[in-house]
Amino acid sequence: MDKNIILIGMMGSGKTTTGKDLQKVLPDFRYVDIDEEIEKSTQKKISEIFLRHGEPFFRMLEADKIKKFCREKKLIISTGGGAFENEDNRKLMLNNGVVIYLKASAEEIYERIKNETHRPLLKKNFSVEKIASLIKLREKNYEKAHYTIDTTGKSTQIVVNEILGVVNG
Repeated sequence: MDKNIILIGMMGSGKTTTGKDLQKVLPDFRYVDIDEEIEKSTQKKISEIFLRHGEPFFRMLEADKIKKFCREKKLIISTGGGAFENEDNRKLMLNNGVVIYLKASAEEIYERIKNETHRPLLKKNFSVEKIASLIKLREKNYEKAHYTIDTTGKSTQIVVNEILGVVNG
């Protein structure tokens, strides 16, 4: 298999941790985190980009990185929570890899990220309800992924094994 493995889903659904662990069992693959790539190229934190330049500017940078990395092969790509909302991004990802939606309950996400300070969309009104409403907004697009894996209450190892099951199917 030389297609990309693309992980989508809400912040806190496990994309980064799962992507890094997946690379350990797929040594031919390279792990790429879109947010990290944006931070490297701009020398700014995502939260700072949101604050200084706004979400539309961030989404433009994100789309550029997705275009760049979707052209490559054998990547495990972890995207930002909102990346799959953009139709062009969605088409690129669906056509250039196996897209896996890592799904988690709002309660689980809240527990996983409540102590993190770098989440720009959660600076205000951070609550299980806020997360649930974001999931509801994005779910119709998330569900267009090739596969959905629920990460709620599961160890990263179990999630990695489920991903291997679908990509090696």
